[in-house]
Amino acid sequence: MDKIFVNGLRLFVCAVFTLQLMGCGTLMYPERRGQRAGSVDAGVAILDALGLLFGIIPGVIAFAVDFSNGTIYLPERTRIGLLDFKNIKEVKFDPKHTSLASIERIIKDQTGCEVRFDQENIRLSKLKSLNDMKLQFAKADTVINNDRIALL
Repeated sequence: MDKIFVNGLRLFVCAVFTLQLMGCGTLMYPERRGQRAGSVDAGVAILDALGLLFGIIPGVIAFAVDFSNGTIYLPERTRIGLLDFKNIKEVKFDPKHTSLASIERIIKDQTGCEVRFDQENIRLSKLKSLNDMKLQFAKADTVINNDRIALL
């Protein structure tokens, strides 16, 4: 019985060290790989620091893996003020003879992004010109959280 317990404990410690070698952020947020800068995610940093409880080497390795992969950084929030307005493509259509469904198709054809206007987190604005877009984005930036913006 004693030998089974000791072998089980050894296996558990090896599993913990193996998981620490991979880094917490790398396991939890694989979509963050490749980021090179940003704000450090406190949750991932704390979990990596817990590796220091098992010893200096596992904790340091966890930090090194997460920093080298970029998974310790929070993803950047895209700010509207940082949009590149130089590469915006203008698509003209007759709004009087166009339904919301056909606008959804136009957006999908032109951008490859699928948009549904029946979602509650989408706000529509009518533009008089392309220059109105900056103003509309600036207004929308102050009131949106994770909403999508479509300008007509």
